[in-house]
Amino acid sequence: MGKVRNILFIMTDQLRWDYLSCYGHPHLKTPNIDGLAKKGVLFESAYVQSPVCGPSRASYYTGRTVFSHGSTWNQVPLPIGELTIGDYLRQSGIRTGIVGKTHMKPDAEGMARLGINKNTEIGLIVSEPGFEPYERDDGLHPNNQIKKAKKTLSYNAWLNKLGYKGENPWNTWANSAEGKNGEILSGWKLRNSNKAARIPEKHSETAFMTNRAMEFIKESSDKPWFLHLSYIKPHWPYMAPAPYHNMFSQNQFYPVHRNETQKENAHPVYKAFIETNVSKTFSREEVRNTVLAGYMGLIKQIDDNLGRLFKFIEVSGNMKDTMIVFTSDHGDYHGDHWLGEKEFFHEQIVKVPMIIYDPSDSSNKTRGHKENRFIEAIDLLPTFLDAVESPVSKHRLEGNSLMPIIKGEKIKKWRDSVFSEIDYSFNEARKLLKLGASDARAYMLRTNKWKYIYYKGFPAQLFDLENDPDEFKDLGQSTKHSKTRDEMKELLLQRLVSRKNRVAATDEFVLKDRDYTKEDGIMIGVW
Repeated sequence: MGKVRNILFIMTDQLRWDYLSCYGHPHLKTPNIDGLAKKGVLFESAYVQSPVCGPSRASYYTGRTVFSHGSTWNQVPLPIGELTIGDYLRQSGIRTGIVGKTHMKPDAEGMARLGINKNTEIGLIVSEPGFEPYERDDGLHPNNQIKKAKKTLSYNAWLNKLGYKGENPWNTWANSAEGKNGEILSGWKLRNSNKAARIPEKHSETAFMTNRAMEFIKESSDKPWFLHLSYIKPHWPYMAPAPYHNMFSQNQFYPVHRNETQKENAHPVYKAFIETNVSKTFSREEVRNTVLAGYMGLIKQIDDNLGRLFKFIEVSGNMKDTMIVFTSDHGDYHGDHWLGEKEFFHEQIVKVPMIIYDPSDSSNKTRGHKENRFIEAIDLLPTFLDAVESPVSKHRLEGNSLMPIIKGEKIKKWRDSVFSEIDYSFNEARKLLKLGASDARAYMLRTNKWKYIYYKGFPAQLFDLENDPDEFKDLGQSTKHSKTRDEMKELLLQRLVSRKNRVAATDEFVLKDRDYTKEDGIMIGVW
């Protein structure tokens, strides 16, 4: 094994950390992901910067927290001035491509102000954010969206060539089932989540993206490459092809994780989330038991396709110099805590799987190691730069390289907490609370013992994770814990004021010992 030449950055969408066998799931076996963990480091305490797709991914891509980079929700563009993985790595001569999902919306206003055309080479890169769009697909294509689009989805075009008729086979074939009388059963309806998709596995989104990833790697053999393989699944629609649709049954599901006492005197924001339509739906037992069959099947399918991909990388000779990272953008509630979807701060959502394989000989002593120190999504970008010895913008990046941990080096000081935040202005909960567009904000700080959540305009929440790991008992109003809340609030404040917003000037520039005024003949405060 040699040094890192290439990087494969694999991300799944809405995959819970506890739905992999290497993280303890007793029934859902994921041998290929497990095998990656045995060759690398499995991080047991990895957390995302936001429990929503877009802002979480933007933090992965920029190495910055959500209200630093500004893309606070799925429909909020990443400002044009923010640098991403692709921007950093291209300066080192590395080809950077994306296959799959980014959930990033282009900063059209910023591009127009600077006269940047989306159809130019630089415009395309800026729009995608910083990646070469080898195969871009965010995975949500209802019929109305397809009709409004001005270009054909390549996955749809591929399905059409294979004989699947219709304007939108993504919807009518890949994410729909078939009834007893030949009727189409939409994957948008959760009641169909345990039925087989109308296409064979080899024609599914997951298989298609895996194939495209292999094509990118094959094409890039003559130079160093970075590929972000971003799977659309197991995000909804929870529609899996046979045989994955019914591999798992109710006796193999985790018991629902909630308590009736959580509803008693519930925090106003938490109560509003419980009262949203999606939470009411997923809190029904029949819904959960139907959806989990499809959800677990989609995860199993991803693992099988990663087996294909890893074998290809091994046979092509890339395993010896390719770093491989596997993670997720956030989890999925499935009725836990009386909630559906994501967008809150329970462990089921903000904690994610994180596995890193480094081919370097210097990492041999940590192979198969399980690391329990706190890791954040913003740590990956500095890790990538460190691995390929690319210049690091310390004045921009808010995370820390994980390479010292991966190499088993002694580290004198590491973070003792993790941080996540949300702009829930776009959520139904904001309307229920009758909040303004800039008032629906919340911030989480988690230590080994405590989880503290600060809300703009509402009391804080506090959970004792040592004595209440289930996060059932909110101590936000407990008089006995007022001192702890004050201490956690101070720690949160320290984290908030440590953001790096002076991005146009390096630390070296600031610290350079020179006096501009005297050099220019300007004298201030001279007697």
